[in-house]
Amino acid sequence: MSTRTTLPIAGYGIRGARPSESGAVAALLARAFSDDPVMAWLVPSSAGRERRIARYFELAQRQQRPRAGGVRVAATEDGRLLAAALWSGPGRWQVSAVRELAALPHYTRVFGLRGMSRAGEVQNAIDGSHPQTPTHWYLPAVGTDPGLQGTGVGSALLRQQLAECDRLGQPAYLESSKAANVPFYERLGFRVTAELRLPQGGPTLWPMWREPSSSPAR
Repeated sequence: MSTRTTLPIAGYGIRGARPSESGAVAALLARAFSDDPVMAWLVPSSAGRERRIARYFELAQRQQRPRAGGVRVAATEDGRLLAAALWSGPGRWQVSAVRELAALPHYTRVFGLRGMSRAGEVQNAIDGSHPQTPTHWYLPAVGTDPGLQGTGVGSALLRQQLAECDRLGQPAYLESSKAANVPFYERLGFRVTAELRLPQGGPTLWPMWREPSSSPAR
């Protein structure tokens, strides 16, 4: 996999996130997900929501970094982060029971004691609907800084990994938490496979699957 790709906008590039950038990546994703239906449902109070979501994405990065693909960002040459994506390589999307247990106290600080039951049911529902095909890449989260959404930075970030999926002949999978984002992913080759209504009256997710393409993405 290439370590850096030139974006259509001069001065931007795509690379793996550095360990020192974990806080900046978490803050960027928290801004991008501040109006996300699932996050708003799991963290219903708007007071401190963005801070708690950032804490969640710091934890998520710890789970992703040991995996193939890991955390990737679109960034300027001077280090400004524009978009970030978390990827898990084939066969690596599930977190071990030991790592999940170790992370429980940290997730409790994100969702609170009452919210942990709901968060656990959500994770179980997502895991239960996840395809069992071992040779796919999984995209649990991607976000673009709100001020740059619609500029093509996010799609360029995803196309870099999807081109690698095409080269390897491997599919990709994600869950869209917004109906409005489904066309964005469809333009990248994903197709909706189901509708997943989260338990306890939660919002709907749209699982999406992408077969590898033999022709370059446009």
